[in-house]
Parts: sequence; C-alpha cells; structure tokens
Amino acid sequence: MILAEDSTLLREGLVRLLVEEGHEVLAAVGDARALLDAVAAHRPDVVVTDVRMPPTNTDEGLKAALEVRERFPGVGVLVLSQYVEQRYAVDLLTGHADGVGYLLKDRVVQVEEFLDALSRVGAGGAAFDPEVVRRLLARTTSPLDVLTARERDVLAHMAEGHTNNAIADRLHVSRSAVEKHINSIFDKLGLSADGGYSRRVLAVLRYLRA
Repeated sequence: MILAEDSTLLREGLVRLLVEEGHEVLAAVGDARALLDAVAAHRPDVVVTDVRMPPTNTDEGLKAALEVRERFPGVGVLVLSQYVEQRYAVDLLTGHADGVGYLLKDRVVQVEEFLDALSRVGAGGAAFDPEVVRRLLARTTSPLDVLTARERDVLAHMAEGHTNNAIADRLHVSRSAVEKHINSIFDKLGLSADGGYSRRVLAVLRYLRA
C-alpha cells in the first residue's frame, strides 16, 4: 500500500501501525504529486490519502485520489481526513463504487475501525463514514447550487449567447466584473482551462442540463 499524509508525525505513526499489523507500506509521501508518482511506480493494492496537502493545502489529496481511480482503476483508495470536501467527494462516492472509502479522522475512535475499512477497500469493497454520506446527501442535486445568484444570472445570459460586453450592459456592471464572475463559474463547476474544450460551452451545457 501507499500512504499520503502531509503531517510527518501522523504519517510515521500510521506507517508504524500498518507495518505492525502486517501491511507492506511501499511508500509514504507528503504531497499529491509524490502520491501519483509512487502509485505509477509501485501499483499498490490500496492507497490511503489525506484531502488537504501541499502546495495549497486545499483539495490536492482528493483530486489525486480521483486521478488514481481514473488512471489505475485496480487500486483501492481510502481517504482519511478531517474534512469532507464536497465537490470532489461526490465524484468519488458516485463513481465506481468498488475499492473506495472515506473516513473522518476525528470519528475513527478505534484502530480496528480504520484497519477494517482498509481491508474492505483493499479487497474491492467500500467504507464510507456515515457522516460523510450524510453531508453529501444533504447537498441539493443541481450542480449549479454552488453558484451565487449573480453567477447564475451571468451563466443564464451566457446560455442566451450574449458576449461579455452585452452581459455587462444587461446586468449594469463592468466587463471586468463579468469576467470575474465567469472565471468563478468555471472554477466552481470544475472546468479546467487545459481540458481541450471551450469552458464557456461546457458551462452552458451544464446550465441547460440543470
């Protein structure tokens, strides 16, 4: 298995625990890039990763987990974190359900719970903390719910085919304000600039589907 945790103390403690319990730890790393490199090099049965890791300490670990699932579908992924990162956790929960888990550190009260979840994920099962599921199911189902009212207005005008200048005129705001709203829309909808497609078109498609 491979462990990704940016806290050196916790990482080393988990390595010692896992080794004592008979697990082979192929690599223990502190950032998402190193995690992906280690998975590519070792092809482990399972990966344990935190959500927030360098360089921004926001959601790199969870995004790396999703990339592992996409690139190496035979590798189980167990997320172990203090946080429920909803945007990407939904993708993890609603994707291929085999070999996936998400536990909250503060709610793992016994070591056996963690080891049992790890075994289940490594064997192709699932292990989700009920609190994680509750928070994710509490979200409304529309992908546009993450947008503010103003961002929804901007996206509606985009769907009608208006240019940024026209949207600015209609909403009585500056062009730069419209551009900031549009960039925020792209970010919240997870539309990457390097995806090979027009983010404007993809955002409009999301709007029309919703």
